[in-house]
Amino acid sequence: MIKINGLYHAFSDKYVLEDVNIEIKDGTVTGIVGINGAGKSTLLRLMSGVYVPRCGSVEFDGVSPSEPAVRQNLFFLPDDPYYTAGATAKSVVEMYKTFYPDFDMKAYGDYMEKCKLDTKKPLRNFSKGMKRQFYIAVSLAVKPKYLLLDEAFDGLDPLSRKRFKDEIVKCADENGTTVIITSHSLRELEGFCDSFILIDNKTVKSSGDIAEKVGSFCKFQLAFYEEPKDIFKHIPTATVHQNGKFVQVVFECDSNTAVKYIESLPVRPAVYEEMEMDFEEAFITEVERGENNA
Repeated sequence: MIKINGLYHAFSDKYVLEDVNIEIKDGTVTGIVGINGAGKSTLLRLMSGVYVPRCGSVEFDGVSPSEPAVRQNLFFLPDDPYYTAGATAKSVVEMYKTFYPDFDMKAYGDYMEKCKLDTKKPLRNFSKGMKRQFYIAVSLAVKPKYLLLDEAFDGLDPLSRKRFKDEIVKCADENGTTVIITSHSLRELEGFCDSFILIDNKTVKSSGDIAEKVGSFCKFQLAFYEEPKDIFKHIPTATVHQNGKFVQVVFECDSNTAVKYIESLPVRPAVYEEMEMDFEEAFITEVERGENNA
């Protein structure tokens, strides 16, 4: 299990993470989400041991990521991995085999074959998507107990994304790998991750099961005969977006309760309809609600 307790981190005197507390169970796939600059990448670097926290701790089964026993069981794939000017896929793999003696060359070769990548070609001549596929092949071949992925879908075409997600789920199910992944594609995470962690305002704003979080909200579209004014002040709403006579309201309750709130409005809508809610909309609702309450 991964445990993060009272984590603080700053660059110079500017804190980017404050009082972060997280527990992640073994063998699960967890998505870390947040707006740009929220601290997602910084959190992964702290978890991997690249950064040392100003305060607090990160532990893998009670052991710090700085310990060799943890580092051999942990693989961190950053958004833009470093490689030397003349590096080829083959030379990079040889380097990783030094750090990970159990590197699975067959698993690596199989994935590279699927991607049709030339192992002798310099990495600088690879496209962004090709580089990403190569490093994904490396991360899968390492077969770590803990796999940390920063924006892993970035640059991948739809087929490559599906292939990658299938392999990650396989790693978690068959090898017990614990996967932590950040992504701007929240709709990708909804059908892929077991749980989520929302980083907002420098700390963990929300976390839990993705399906449960989406199910905790319901969204309604309302249409009025005349443009309504200040009629939602007295009912509990998560967010309200109005465009003239049309209003979109998100409630944090079940739909039956939401209908009772709608029907109690001082001005009844001409028509209202429940709309489908997804994880991306739940994320936006959480962030907007935090901004409104700040």
